[in-house]
Amino acid sequence: MAVNEHPRRTPLIAGNWKMNLDHLQAIAFVQKLAWNLKDAKHDVAAVEVAVFPPFTDLRSVQTLVSADKLPIAFGGQDLSAQDSGAYTGEISGAFLAQLECQYVLIGHSERRTLHAETDEVVAAKVTAALKHNLVPIICVGETAADLELHGPSAVPVAQLRAALSGVTNAADFVVAYEPVWAIGSGQAATPEQAEQVAAQLRLVLLETLGQDVADKTRILYGGSVKGSNIAGFMREPNVDGALVGGASLDIDEFSSIVRFQQHVGL
Repeated sequence: MAVNEHPRRTPLIAGNWKMNLDHLQAIAFVQKLAWNLKDAKHDVAAVEVAVFPPFTDLRSVQTLVSADKLPIAFGGQDLSAQDSGAYTGEISGAFLAQLECQYVLIGHSERRTLHAETDEVVAAKVTAALKHNLVPIICVGETAADLELHGPSAVPVAQLRAALSGVTNAADFVVAYEPVWAIGSGQAATPEQAEQVAAQLRLVLLETLGQDVADKTRILYGGSVKGSNIAGFMREPNVDGALVGGASLDIDEFSSIVRFQQHVGL
């Protein structure tokens, strides 16, 4: 099968709350999101939904999701490459696993930029996530300067190759392409731009981990995703969902993104 064909991969819409919403707000948000999706008869088997609250919200979200059996996945926004020890401010993958997190974001552009995370650190965190049976969402993307200097795909491809250095073909992970120049700008990449990079990222998966991994691994687009533009991205064969930032804090907007199949007929 060619890498640009579209095997059945369940779309994933992931909401990265960043440093927003305290634990009480998180409970209210997740409850209302679940109600909205239920009222809209959203098929959770057709489109998976996940949220990424701040660390201090995770226990509250876990308790709510578990008690009410809500069809919403959740995860951490980061984790340490270390399991335990004298690492002030760090969060172990073991802790996230104990809170029943399914996912963890790794290598988000804000971590790479604001915390100077290198490709080597990202790779170590991917290994740590897999060790604790968490599904890493490996974030890759280029700045406007990268795009001008190297052209499309070059930087995200290099970042993904580095992140996969310790990964075997048995691992379960997700890739998120987030052009840094689009994040929070209100100006998303075009669906064609997202597809061009996603196709190259899938080729990396094929070359490094084989056909099965290339076919099954979901690749998300992230960067100024909204209800009004999600359909265009989801029509592309190599885009399997979205990593949503600002719009994930608006319940109606995020619900609209999740329900893209209903309101555009995909």
